[in-house]
Formats: sequence, C-alpha cells, structure tokens
Amino acid sequence: MQIQSLGHVVLKVRDLERSVTFYRDVLGMKEVMRYRGAMAFFSFGSNHHDLGLLQLGDRAALPDPYSLGLYHVAFKVGDTLDELRECKTHLEQHGVQLIGMSDHGVSQSLYLADPDGNEIELFVDADPASWRGRVDQVMTTKPLRL
Repeated sequence: MQIQSLGHVVLKVRDLERSVTFYRDVLGMKEVMRYRGAMAFFSFGSNHHDLGLLQLGDRAALPDPYSLGLYHVAFKVGDTLDELRECKTHLEQHGVQLIGMSDHGVSQSLYLADPDGNEIELFVDADPASWRGRVDQVMTTKPLRL
C-alpha cells in the first residue's frame, strides 16, 4: 500500500454558520455543499472537497492545546512574500488576530485560529531550489517580519 495524497480534512466546530462565514468570507474558500444541516464542504477547485466542517453544537468543549490530535491545518496562499503580506492585511481588515509568524526556510507562514480555536497556517513556499535535496532545510523556525 502507498498513500498517494491527502484527500481532505474535516474540522469539528460548534456553530456551522459562524465557521462557514469565517472560511468562506474571511479565508475566501468556495463552499460547494451542505449535508443535513450539520456539515459544510469547501473545494479549491480540483477536488470535490478539500475541507469539511462538522457542527457539534454549543456544548462542545474547546480544544485543549496540550491534548493529542490535530495541531494545525496549513493552506498555501501563494508563492511570494507580497502575497503573504496581502493575506496579513486582509486578515487584519477582518479583525483576525495572528498568533504567530514564522520563516521556516522552506516556507513563510502566518498562524491564526478559527472561531473554535482550530489552528490555521497560511503559507507561501520558498523557491524549491533553496531546499530540494537538503534534509536539514525541511524545517527550521525563525522570526518572520512582514
């Protein structure tokens, strides 16, 4: 057996409408389907869906940052630092607070949380020529200033 690619991610949320508004209107994802009033699906265009949201309701506990499970979901937003700067400005205009910015060598990233505390990474990749074939460059973390 060999896995070919990541198919999709489903995140648990308290309030579906609030989360759909965030992912659709703030992050600009295309909503493609609803299911039984408890799920929403988004596609980036080449797959039937790439992200799903599953509503658990108001009584669902917020994620504990020290428990096992998903750390974050990363979305590529472009290829240049200018595109990442545009994302930062867009997020600020929508009142989204960043929880971090990092230069990982192979990519540069903004970190934020969705309305339910699920961590999101928005990133641009560095030129592959700067890291391809260099295992030591797969992950580093330095401060990023935009």
